[in-house]
Amino acid sequence: QITYIVVPLFMPFLAGYPEFSMVWIAILIAMNLQTSFLTPPFGWSLIFMKGVAPRGIKTTDIYKGAIPFVIIQLGALGLLVAFPQIALWLPEAIGW
Repeated sequence: QITYIVVPLFMPFLAGYPEFSMVWIAILIAMNLQTSFLTPPFGWSLIFMKGVAPRGIKTTDIYKGAIPFVIIQLGALGLLVAFPQIALWLPEAIGW
């Protein structure tokens, strides 16, 4: 996957900036990957859904049904970018 290539390339640069928390970056990457599972053409969740759906359900129906969840996921990702403390309060509370 592209994640195995891109993350090791950019992590050393991001680690050099004290304003970027590595926990926050990891959460952003995880949220972004979770969003990718719901988007065509390589949305694994959509492919699995098609595999278990009844015969009358078309792939386009599954794609249309995933749209609200993708919007919610992108909204949550936007909130995490705008307000990093949403993702960092718990790690800070437990002493990370």
